[in-house]
Order: sequence, then C-alpha cells, then structure tokens
Amino acid sequence: MNRICLIEDEQKVAAFITKGLEEQGYSVKTAGDGASANKLLQQEQFDLLIMDVMLPDTNGIDLCRSVRQKDTNTPILMLTALNQVHDKVSGLKAGADDYLVKPFHFSELLARMEALMRRNKSAEENHVLTFDDLTLDTWSKTAERAGKKITLTAKEYTLLELFMQNPNKILSREYIAEKVWEIGFDTGTNFIDVYVNYLRKKIERDFKNKLIHTVIGMGYILKQSGK
Repeated sequence: MNRICLIEDEQKVAAFITKGLEEQGYSVKTAGDGASANKLLQQEQFDLLIMDVMLPDTNGIDLCRSVRQKDTNTPILMLTALNQVHDKVSGLKAGADDYLVKPFHFSELLARMEALMRRNKSAEENHVLTFDDLTLDTWSKTAERAGKKITLTAKEYTLLELFMQNPNKILSREYIAEKVWEIGFDTGTNFIDVYVNYLRKKIERDFKNKLIHTVIGMGYILKQSGK
C-alpha cells in the first residue's frame, strides 16, 4: 500500500483528497501546517508528498526546499491557487516534481500522483548496478559480492562504479584518470594500476572468478572470466 503525506491547511480540501485517496487504496497521513508536517516526516517514510504552497506558519516552497535538503528521492506534488508562471517555476526550483493548480479534478490529481510514483519506482530499480554476483548501490554507496559486504574508499567506490557502468568495455588509463580523478593521465606514474589493484583485492578476495582483467597495452575491462 502506497503511503501519502498530505500537507494542506484547508480542512475541506484535505478531507476531500484524503477520502478520495483512501477509496483508491492509499494510506494517507495529514498535516495542517509546516511544523506538524516536519514532525510527521521525521517519524515516517512516505511514497509521495502532496504539499500546499500557502500554509499558516510557513511558505510551502520553503518547506519543499527544506524537505529536499534531507530527502532527494520522495516525489513532491505541490498544490496551489497561484497560477502564475513564476510561482510554478519557484516551486519546481525548490525541488517539487509537479505542480497542480486549484481547483482541480480529482482524476487529474490521481493521474499525476501515479505518474510520479511510477517514475520514482523506475529510478529506484535502476539505482543498483549488478554484474555477475557483484552489486553496487549508488544511493547508499555500498558494494556486495555474493552477499558479502565490501568496504571501499571514496575513490575505490568511484572506480568500481565506472567499471560497472561500462561492463565488457575496455577502459584506458587515460579514460579512468579523466572520469575518476578528473585529471589528465601522466604516463610516468602508475597510480591507476595501484588503485585498480586495490579494488581487485577487495572484490576478488576469496573468489575464484576474477572480474577485473588487464588488457595489455590498452587498459582494464570488467568481464566474467573466460569470456
């Protein structure tokens, strides 16, 4: 069951939306001002936030901006009686994903909600990179192989992410230096080889199947052994 947080100070509007969403099978929690909304958001996780711009104790755009500083993933749909372009732009720049002007048809609200959650679900499914038995969660910045957690430094993580975004492709030392360190590659140094070896030891230790292979004279490739 999808959980919705509705932040709306007009009781009739809040009751109308809540009733309609619950009839559609959603679980709805409501807040009538910014303070109670912040408290609710600290206590629970939601699949979507519906947020009015005009609240009694704060501006909804400021609240949206505050929420986005802590939560970059949960979709936010803003409701407002303001129909000016600059008002919409302000809301979107503050971190809202969509904007619906009052009065509105409930069917449109529902369609916009479903589109936002569908888009967010797709993004969630794509945030985990997988190759063979190796997984990399790009949100939590964690790696596992066959369920075994692998502790990586910041640069080792970035290097592994680059390999997993480009499986079965030869990555030159020049390309790795540019993407991971944002510098040109100095042929007089071996720091790329050193970091690749650090990463190899961490992801291949205790495993017979090696994943990062050297291509002599060209660079490195992430591929399954024997292929």
